[in-house]
Amino acid sequence: MGHEATDRRRTLTDISLAVAEFAHAHWFFGNLYEAVVKVPHRVAGSEESPELRRSPLGPGSPGRYYAPLAPATFPAVALALAAGWNRPGSRPWLVTAAVASAAGGAGTAYLLRSVNPALFFGPHPLSDMRRRSLLAKWYRVNAVRLAASAVALAAIDRARMVPPSRP
Repeated sequence: MGHEATDRRRTLTDISLAVAEFAHAHWFFGNLYEAVVKVPHRVAGSEESPELRRSPLGPGSPGRYYAPLAPATFPAVALALAAGWNRPGSRPWLVTAAVASAAGGAGTAYLLRSVNPALFFGPHPLSDMRRRSLLAKWYRVNAVRLAASAVALAAIDRARMVPPSRP
């Protein structure tokens, strides 16, 4: 690979890592905020009204602040992994970031498909027992997402600290 191509790969890796770091920080602190202030409790306990529709992107929905960056989170890490594969010192960190990002994404997909619809958007109010069960599941999976995004952030940071080798 020529010097110019190597420089382009370095630049692409660096930009991808910067985007991935920002997106993961957004994801981590968003999930942490939801857990600390108990957003799921608030949303699950609210009644739908003409002013407050219970929908994934409606008023009060966390989906509104995830929608702009969430789609970039894993692809940015995957692109950094592909573009930075020729950086042997960064490779383990890039793989770790990609695996952690995928694990967090899988947790999010599980919540979006299996927990959130019933907990937040069901047509009928949930029984207290069912609501508590779904909330407990949400918080357990969110803890996994927090851990995954923290690992991804740490690995991205480490990958960015490894100096690129010159051909």
